[in-house]
Formats: sequence, C-alpha cells, structure tokens
Amino acid sequence: MKWLIYGAYGYTGELITHHAKRMGYSPILAGRNQGKLDTFAEHVKLEARAFDLSHDALVENLQDIDLVVHCAGPFSKTAEPMMHACIATGTHYLDITGEIEVFELAHQLHAQAEEAGIVLCPGVGFDVIPTDCIAARLKSQMPGATHLKLGFDSRSRMSRGTAKTSIEGLGKGGAVRKEGHIVSVPLAYKTEEINFGDGRKLAMTIPWGDVSTAYYTTGVPNIEVYIPASPKLVKQLKRLNRVRWLLRRRFVQTWLSKKAEKQPAGPEAKEREQHATWVWGEISNDQGETISLREKVLNGYSLTARGAVEVAIHVLRHQIKPGFYTPSRLYGAKLIDLFLADK
Repeated sequence: MKWLIYGAYGYTGELITHHAKRMGYSPILAGRNQGKLDTFAEHVKLEARAFDLSHDALVENLQDIDLVVHCAGPFSKTAEPMMHACIATGTHYLDITGEIEVFELAHQLHAQAEEAGIVLCPGVGFDVIPTDCIAARLKSQMPGATHLKLGFDSRSRMSRGTAKTSIEGLGKGGAVRKEGHIVSVPLAYKTEEINFGDGRKLAMTIPWGDVSTAYYTTGVPNIEVYIPASPKLVKQLKRLNRVRWLLRRRFVQTWLSKKAEKQPAGPEAKEREQHATWVWGEISNDQGETISLREKVLNGYSLTARGAVEVAIHVLRHQIKPGFYTPSRLYGAKLIDLFLADK
C-alpha cells in the first residue's frame, strides 16, 4: 500500500521520514518546494512528488495514495484542503497538529469521512498521543468523572514550525472546555502548583489540543491543560492580554514569524536524547475524589517521529471503521507504552 508524507523536508517531516526508513518502510515524499524536496528525496533515496495545496493538485496526486501523514503547518491553514482532498480520493488522513480548530474540523467531517471510507486522525505525534492516552486511562479508572486536567513538562527547545504556530496563537488567547463547550479565555487564564513528575512547579493553562480531543476520548465535560511557567512569564502573558488585538495584526505576525525563522530548525539528536518529557493528568468527580497519573515519555519530537509512523502502519494494516478518531480511540491507550522514556 502507498503512503505519503507531505511536508517531508521540514524539521519534523525529516524525523518521520528517517524513522520510517529505519523501520524498513518507503513512503513517498511530498511538499510544495521542488528544490528542497528533490534534495531531501535524493539524500534518503525515496520517491518524491512536488505539488501545492490547491484542490486540483491534491486530488491529482492523492488518487493512488492510501494514506497521508500531513506535516506541513501551520495546520490552521493547510489541514482543511488536505482533509477535503483525502475525502475526495478515499485517502486516510493523519497529521501532527496540536491546534484545537484542526481537531474540531476533523470531528465535523466525521460523516463525510465515514462515507468516503477513510480514517481522519489528527495529532498522531506529541500533540496529542501521550496526553490523549493518559486521559483515556484516567477515565477508565473514574467513569463518572466531571473534570480533567492534563499537562506536560518539557525542557526541549521548540522547533521553528512550533514557534510559528505558537506566535499565531498568541492573538487568539487561551482555551478551556467548560460543560462540554470550548471557551476562549485570556492567556495564562489559570495557574496552580503541579508535580508533573519532576517536582512541584508553577504551571499555567494553555490552549493545547486536548481541550478538543480529550472530550471526544473521555466525554469529561470540563478540561484544562497546563505547562510549567515562571512567575515572570505568567505576568508577561497576562499583560499581553491587553494588546491581543495587536498580536492578531498581520504586520505583527509577520515580524514575529521572521524572528522565529532565524531560530535553528529544532533540537538536535543529542538534545532530544537528553530531554525526555513528563506527562501528567488528574481526573476528579463531583464527590471530590481525584486520581492522578504521570508518565515519562520520549522527547516530543522523537515521540512524534515514532508515533506518526506507528499509527500510519496501524491504519494501513488493519480494517478500521471509517470516521474521525483521536489517537487513543484509534490505537488504544496502550499506544503511550511504546514511547516510555525508561523502557
């Protein structure tokens, strides 16, 4: 069966490609930039197809493809055309997003995916495999839960692409789920002391993908996601709430994106090996009972490389009922066990 990695010459796309090759697979590589694509494809000795994200180009090039791993962000702009093309061509869709609106879009397209006979499963990387699996395991231990908190602690640097996505999100503010509905909230909306696994730290809410996906995985109506943050950062973000309108302006976004473009592509292999990630979750009910769970997993970018390939091969090898999935609903919460740092 044929599968394709779109955005293969980007930082994370390259990691996924190299891992696929190490596992003995030969995905087709694709992207918009002919020069970058050809250089990388020649280096790894794999077939390549250069095409843009227009509907006609996508449909033409996906006709013979069974599955796409979409890696070209920002997914808020690129996921929709790729999803619709996959539906039109009967091609399974996976991506590595962490953007709430992309998960919500995939959920809205569930019926169309069913009719097309395909799987739609965004977030088959660090965004959101480990947190989604933690959520599933916690819900299995407390079926009547009403509140869920998730989070992670990573000292790894961001990739250039992740930095750009974060910049885009600054003007949108934060997000949590309340009584089943996604609600926009200020940046650094809530703070609390959390032990993610490496000691208690001040943490703040972020608009992580689980605000969307954990609800579809667990049905828990109230969801928040946290990361560690210094008191200084929390204060800075709270001040930024006053000028979020300015952060949405195109010239500001362009200026910040150009600064991000000057950063290294992402953490190198040695840094990824040294910086594993703690993932945490806490579930509770109206009676005040709580259950917590912590796992130490691979560096987020290493996990993404392995996770995307693992889920792609899982979909290709199994007869899966078509439609929208979160990673743990597609594969099972055992998926996290493949990426434990101390395994």
